[in-house]
Amino acid sequence: MSGASDRVDYTPSALDRDAVVYVAGHRGLVGSAIWRKLKAEGFTDLVGRTSAELDLKDRDEVFDFFAEVKPRYVVLAAAKVGGILANSTYPVEFLSDNLRIQTNVMDAALAQEAERLLFLGSSCIYPKFAPQPIKEDTLLTGHLEETNDAYAIAKIAGILGVQSVRREYGLPWISAMPTNLYGPNDNFSPQGSHVLPALIRRYDEARASGADSVTNWGTGSPRREFLHVDDMADACLHLLEHYDGGDQVNVGTGTDVTIREIAETVAEVVGYSGRTEWDTSKPDGTPQKLLDVSKLADAGWTARIDLRTGLESTVDWYRDAKDLVRT
Repeated sequence: MSGASDRVDYTPSALDRDAVVYVAGHRGLVGSAIWRKLKAEGFTDLVGRTSAELDLKDRDEVFDFFAEVKPRYVVLAAAKVGGILANSTYPVEFLSDNLRIQTNVMDAALAQEAERLLFLGSSCIYPKFAPQPIKEDTLLTGHLEETNDAYAIAKIAGILGVQSVRREYGLPWISAMPTNLYGPNDNFSPQGSHVLPALIRRYDEARASGADSVTNWGTGSPRREFLHVDDMADACLHLLEHYDGGDQVNVGTGTDVTIREIAETVAEVVGYSGRTEWDTSKPDGTPQKLLDVSKLADAGWTARIDLRTGLESTVDWYRDAKDLVRT
């Protein structure tokens, strides 16, 4: 699904630090990291709304908000997200909620002619058995992983939304597809978390309770790539200022580890010395998801935070903010 036929005439450059920037989903894992990054980089007019203040699924509310705020730049990081269990259990909500959020925000941004919009998706958009590492052009070349296909379809629709605006209206909107993210403000709940925050919670609770063993889903053999969310935020600003194109850009580290290896590292970081067992009756999900990040490297960006360092800081944050995190 190429955006090569768009009619955008735009040369990326430094964003105006005094322009209105709306970060949709500014309290979430990705949005909060982008908010921190933009503040640190001197942006003076950041705008965010909680879901209680603005329901992005309500089209009229979203259009009224955009008409009032008139953002020049938009980062669309808001989404209904979750791990294998949540995606498998609630596919209707993952499809419907994300389609409505994306469509409402993009249509309202278009009505206000927002100059730059960055749409954030997920590496789950790619086929389950895509050649590794996964290149951007493998999109729509095979079947999706069935445990999160509804969410993936919504994100693919978002990419097409960006490409359509570029083709029809000539606005330089872009899309970025991050790998598995982790870090401050993640979701650590048993029902809604992704693999890494779930492991952090599980092992830390086992350490605190003195449990003899921890049981994880699957075989531990699937390979996953992990990117600290602060690196993701840095990449987002870099893309907004240095990249333009209709095709989505993979954002990751270019390296991966097995779930078994990451579980061992988490156990070490939290200080758990008990046994780890594997419930092989539970699904593994996609066997490997490693992104080809050559396009991102060509744009001049590479990840800086190594996995061990990122895990240590995330565990520290989780323990300090345990009363505030989504558990």
